[in-house]
Amino acid sequence: MSSEKQALLPAKTAGQYTLVIHGGAGTMDKSKSTPELRAKYKAALSGALLAGYDVLSHGGEAVDAVVAAVSYMEDCPLFNSGKGAVFNVAGKNELEASVMLSSPPSTHPSIPVTRRGAGVALMTRARNPCQLARALYLSPSTAYHTMFSGAAAEALGQPLGVELVDESYFWTEARWREHRRGLGLPEEPLPPHMGGEEAVPEDLLDNLPTGTVGAVALDERGCIAACTSTGGRTNKLVGRIGDTPHMGAGFWAEEWAVKGWVRRTWRKAKGKSTKVALGVSGTGDGDYFIRLATASTIGRRMKYLHEPLAKAARHCVEELRRDGGVGGVIALDNQGNVAMPLNCSGMYRGVVREDGVPKTAIFDDDELE
Repeated sequence: MSSEKQALLPAKTAGQYTLVIHGGAGTMDKSKSTPELRAKYKAALSGALLAGYDVLSHGGEAVDAVVAAVSYMEDCPLFNSGKGAVFNVAGKNELEASVMLSSPPSTHPSIPVTRRGAGVALMTRARNPCQLARALYLSPSTAYHTMFSGAAAEALGQPLGVELVDESYFWTEARWREHRRGLGLPEEPLPPHMGGEEAVPEDLLDNLPTGTVGAVALDERGCIAACTSTGGRTNKLVGRIGDTPHMGAGFWAEEWAVKGWVRRTWRKAKGKSTKVALGVSGTGDGDYFIRLATASTIGRRMKYLHEPLAKAARHCVEELRRDGGVGGVIALDNQGNVAMPLNCSGMYRGVVREDGVPKTAIFDDDELE
């Protein structure tokens, strides 16, 4: 399957659950990868899928499932988020994350339908930035804005149970060497007190990544939640904020009632809900996602052009390519349709349904297995 095509999975009946994830997209060279390294990535993707599946299979909320899956990837140095985050030009880690829901979780019925989600940027101490985004979203009386940044956001999250760590926690040798190499600087000597903390091979599958990690889940109540987390792009300028915390750019979730007697009657005849919900998480060159409002545009095309999920997602990813943006998205609707279009050589991705069998892929021509 070429990079112009997307993995499209068959729909399922309503009232069940699905989880889809990505671990970043970019310029991955399959010819230079090894079976052992590919297996390591696929095992990590499977672990993230099972973490989220454990929530959904016990009747849990979509938002808790996506945060569980993304937290797993934030704790894994293979991915550009959390522990594996890339460095900016000053050799620092500045992290971003977000959550968004099609409707408030049943566990928090007092949250207004209009609240939708939250994004955080320029994090330096939140061990799991996605958990901070979730905590702030679920606390409208404490954090009544939509986007938060820096130490003040972390201070808001700490009383809510968000774990803060020393900045050195995010350092890994592979990403440090990548940072120095990208600036044309010597890779050694390593920073003081940092040597020996590397836990993954130096040769990662991605090179100078711009991607993220993300998850979208549909729970048994029909709610869809999206969660995204990233370290940004390698050697970004200090203070740069990408698409990950920008609602509508790198993430989106919403629902709406189908209008029009004919369309509603047709959907009922087909056994489909007269409500449409979707969630999107993007990965790639975030500046392009921001300029094109990629994630929300998928929803707009579905709502106003009545395009199916796959067509809308594919169009928006090709729009990124047209403007020079590398990346891909994962998208899920409330009928259980999953789309994973990409316009580059690879995107770490996977899906798990009610059978609990995680299926993963890495390169653009890989089948989910």
